[in-house]
Amino acid sequence: MSETLVVPYGSGLPSAGDLLELIRTGRAVTRSDLQRLTGLSRTAVTARVSALADAGLVVYGDDSPSTGGRPPGTLLFNADAGVVLAVAIGRSRSQLAVFDLEGRELAGDTRDHEVGAGAPTLMPQMVERLRTMLDGLRPAPVLGVGVSLPGVVDPVRLVSVDSPVMGGWDGVELAPYFREVTEAPVFLANDADVLARAELFGGSPYRDILVVKASTGLGLGVVAEGRVLAGHLGAAGEIGHTRTEAGDLPCRCGSSGCLETIAGGWALVNTFNDSGREAGHIRDLVGFALGGDAVARKLLRDSGRRLGEVLAVAINLLNPEAVVIGGDMGQAFEVYAAGVRESVYSRSTALATRDLQFLPSAQGDSAGLVGCAALAIDHVLAPTSVDVRLADLADAGV
Repeated sequence: MSETLVVPYGSGLPSAGDLLELIRTGRAVTRSDLQRLTGLSRTAVTARVSALADAGLVVYGDDSPSTGGRPPGTLLFNADAGVVLAVAIGRSRSQLAVFDLEGRELAGDTRDHEVGAGAPTLMPQMVERLRTMLDGLRPAPVLGVGVSLPGVVDPVRLVSVDSPVMGGWDGVELAPYFREVTEAPVFLANDADVLARAELFGGSPYRDILVVKASTGLGLGVVAEGRVLAGHLGAAGEIGHTRTEAGDLPCRCGSSGCLETIAGGWALVNTFNDSGREAGHIRDLVGFALGGDAVARKLLRDSGRRLGEVLAVAINLLNPEAVVIGGDMGQAFEVYAAGVRESVYSRSTALATRDLQFLPSAQGDSAGLVGCAALAIDHVLAPTSVDVRLADLADAGV
């Protein structure tokens, strides 16, 4: 069966950006492949490939056969043509990293910070950490910055809109801080959404997925037909603030009876500490559970059971192929997932759960960083973005 021709957006012929997408995804490795897949003439393909090569985005295989080289005429995506910065900001921890254009981490820096520290306090520190990481690497242009925050964000204004977890962040423009490091575009997403992007970027075979972030708070990334869905106001997946049988228990969001009040990491830590033990963060409680602590294990399983009660509704509505469990509680996958399964199987329809898979995050504790990198890479290497960059280089005479 022959492959479908590339159909670019708009009415024009396939662009250089479209060709790079074919090369980058491995669908095309020669100019002949590009001609066959796009219907472009040899001259048109050569011109577009030359522009990509001049920009450093494509490199050629060996000009002559050799035992250790690549076949002559091969076209290769150059992952070293630039880097992206990944910035995953949480309530008590920030993860920063530099990635190449294939998503390989080149440098990283993860640190705990004071709970409740606002953007004016933390952002200058993170800017300096990014500078230090970049100084330690060989020169390469920064092409984009991917950032994640808990709660609802505005990806256009690049601000947090509604994050009860992150006091002092709502309405603070982030772009000016990053301008101290790079003029590259900044992309912002919700923390659960970047976990979903990490699964797709890691080559998940599933196209319809629910990705749970079970940490201090609870969030849900929704993937439908291979696309992350943010919703009308970017508030898709705010599962942690669904009203439950928790009654009048106060939530950090200012409401009461939210799922988080009985299943969020902050609530579990409070309960654990009330039992006479001591945990400063949900990561501590997870560590106790992995060490065999019966109280910690029960709390995690109960949290999974509570989450599963609400998640079952989403499963009935969306019929995903898989549920991926990430975040700090996802590190104790077997314990936590057992509780989730118990409720999901008892509350969802038989058809919705017939083929349903429950999986740990493919990227583990690095999922947030990988998702931020994927957010930036997907944007800066999108065909339209590549075409704009090539036009800018041509106008500058580069």
